[in-house]
This record gives sequence, C-alpha cells and structure tokens, in this order.
Amino acid sequence: MSDHHPNYWEDVEQQVEQELELPPMYKVLLHNDDYTTMEFVVEILQQVFRKDAAEATRIMLLVHKTGSGVCGVFVEDVAETKVEIVHHLAKKSGFPLRCTMEEA
Repeated sequence: MSDHHPNYWEDVEQQVEQELELPPMYKVLLHNDDYTTMEFVVEILQQVFRKDAAEATRIMLLVHKTGSGVCGVFVEDVAETKVEIVHHLAKKSGFPLRCTMEEA
C-alpha cells in the first residue's frame, strides 16, 4: 500500500505540531522613578503602546503606585523594539524612565 515507514504519519504530525507552536511571548513593563512625569508616561503609553487615554492613565497609576506595570505582551522582536523606543524617547526628553521585558 505504501512505501512509507510505519512512523511516517506520526513524524509528519509531530513536525506540523512543532511548526504550529506559538513563539514565546514577552511582557513589556514600565518602572516607576522619582523624575519621569506622569504626563510623559501617559504619552509613551499612547504613542508606543497605542493605549487610549483612559487605559494609559490606568497603567500609569499602576506603575506609580506599585512600582511597575505591564504595557502589553508581544513576540520577542516587537517587545525588544518597544523597549528600545521607550528608552530612546525618554532619553531624548531627559527622563530616566526604565522599560524592561520578561517572558510572559
């Protein structure tokens, strides 16, 4: 009937499952400091993370009250890029705002 070895379909199935696995996701976090203004943090959340004013304010207050807050969850490349953009914009504006990423 077939020239394929007995485990052929199992191998194909396993290969397809591996290809369909979702890439690891990363949380991007902002960290509170004593210098960055709340307005700047809201601006970052709106511009870089596409949050509306209400959501940006909510996250900013969370960062302010708890020390950090999640801005979003992204694939690794996107998370790295967003961290770099935040650091660039903060430095350009004279703020020490820290942004990090960690596996979700």
